[in-house]
Amino acid sequence: MDNLIEKTIKSEEIFSGRIISLHLQDVELPNGKQSKREIIKHPGAVAVIAVTDDNKVVMVEQYRKALERTIVEIPAGKLEKGEEPEICARRELEEETGYVCSSLELVTSFYTSPGFADEIVHVYLAKGLIKKEDAASLDEDEFVNLEEISLDEAKEYITNQKIFDAKTIFAVQYLQLQEALKHK
Repeated sequence: MDNLIEKTIKSEEIFSGRIISLHLQDVELPNGKQSKREIIKHPGAVAVIAVTDDNKVVMVEQYRKALERTIVEIPAGKLEKGEEPEICARRELEEETGYVCSSLELVTSFYTSPGFADEIVHVYLAKGLIKKEDAASLDEDEFVNLEEISLDEAKEYITNQKIFDAKTIFAVQYLQLQEALKHK
């Protein structure tokens, strides 16, 4: 493995935003030559696979400016500085959907785009959902439509690209696998 390491010679932050920063790095390659890397630094995020007692998956439809369209996704959000992922998962679930849960279990964590970003997403499974009386308290720049759909509907959403992001496709496939294991 050491024969694959790229040694950072110089790193310069060329952009610092509200969510990400962009760093330009000069690196020494394993063969001794030099190259440049553009690295996006991200604080990390959580995503919540929330399943109701009647086996509906709680999703949010929202406009994604980078795509110039709406997509349907599992609830998710950015970690605040020093925030534990489980706390963030509970907060995002409540803020985006109005649900709280009695059971929250870490499913996995994964890097979204390791070729250029260090963003890690912690995926949780939430069960024992209870809808709060008061509405969801979204961030002031966040607008969503709440959907509760069956696993079959979610698969159809993937086919017609209403669901079109990796974390949500992962969530649907995870639930499919869990269903298959139950019937084995």
